Amino acid sequence: MPMLGFGFTLNPSNKTMKKKTKAQEKMAKIMKEYKAGTLHGGVNPKGPKKAPIVKSRAQAIAIGLSVSGMGKKMMSKKASMKKKGMK
Repeated sequence: MPMLGFGFTLNPSNKTMKKKTKAQEKMAKIMKEYKAGTLHGGVNPKGPKKAPIVKSRAQAIAIGLSVSGMGKKMMSKKASMKKKGMK
């Protein structure tokens, strides 16, 4: 999807504007911090800027899912699929 800035994307199927959700915006912000090398992971008693910098992409994604609240959604979806017997 082509990005148009300001949290909007162009939907290719019907050429309409589609607004990003708050969770998608938070996830994008976290990944931007990771790419810039300024994303700190974990909780440090001396403050968040003293926490170690995240080095792996997987850890950055996990932090992003946690912050945006999408991790809970994904986990509940997996649990319901397990219950139904799907893979």
